[in-house]
Amino acid sequence: MTTPSAANTATSAAVHAAGPHSDQAPGGAPRRWGSLGPVGLVLAGGISVQFGGALAVTLMPRAGALGVVSLRLLVAAVVLMVICRPRLRGHSRADWGTVIVFGITMAGMNGLFYQSVDRIPLGPAVTLEVLGPLILSVAASRRAVNLVWAALALAGVFLLGGGGFSSLDPIGVLFALGAGAMWAAYILFSARTGRRFPQADGLALAMAVAAVLFVPLGVAESGAKLVEPTTLALGAAVALLSSVLPYTLELLALRRLPASTFAIMMSLEPALAATAGFLVLDQALTAPEAAAIALVIAASMGAVRTQVGRPAKRKAARSGG
Repeated sequence: MTTPSAANTATSAAVHAAGPHSDQAPGGAPRRWGSLGPVGLVLAGGISVQFGGALAVTLMPRAGALGVVSLRLLVAAVVLMVICRPRLRGHSRADWGTVIVFGITMAGMNGLFYQSVDRIPLGPAVTLEVLGPLILSVAASRRAVNLVWAALALAGVFLLGGGGFSSLDPIGVLFALGAGAMWAAYILFSARTGRRFPQADGLALAMAVAAVLFVPLGVAESGAKLVEPTTLALGAAVALLSSVLPYTLELLALRRLPASTFAIMMSLEPALAATAGFLVLDQALTAPEAAAIALVIAASMGAVRTQVGRPAKRKAARSGG
């Protein structure tokens, strides 16, 4: 979408504010993931999470919706805690409050979303869920042009939903809308956690909080089914694709990308979900869905180009003066 130099110009101030750890991946590998640029990080995370979501749908008959969420969060928490080995001492009460709320938003977002896709198709579920970040983008934006990109993305979202959702299970629709609200909160608290904790330490701690909250629900629903070898293997794959990789990439991106721009880029998720549904679940795209994909991609590109152009123009103005 943008050149690396443009992305670096747009995010240099945010990197400086985030501190010396902002370009480091879990385990202290500097710039390995950060070299993608914030836009590349968001795109890579979106692709991973949607293909993980499609895999999760195939696992639900084995483990149930709550069981899949429990496996996803538990495996992700163990992997991140082992890799990051976050420091438990030296954090303020505000730090712990932020990471606990971040963990609650992750548990709520995952639980509500998987309850939704257990009742309605993956594409419409993600389409409804993305309304949360879109509303956040309008609320957080300080530029009128971002309202245009949000409106364009919103039009694509509704087009992808076939112009309406009356034919869908209303409970599934409510779960998807609830997941969208939690997604908006996730964006805000992921950014706050990234500023308060080095590398991915805050993410690891928040994932552990989410797992502690959700595992009892999964055990109550699925019991011994969760420890079957095939279920465990698929659950681990879902965790890596849907939690470990995308959440780490998004946390790194949010240290260098404004929340409003990140939220509008989340409008790409229905397009990615439709692609994953086609490739993994054999859910074909219709002509209106293809048009919707074009709309949300155009909105995301416009939002990013608007954002990265502002620092470059200010720098050029200062140089010219």
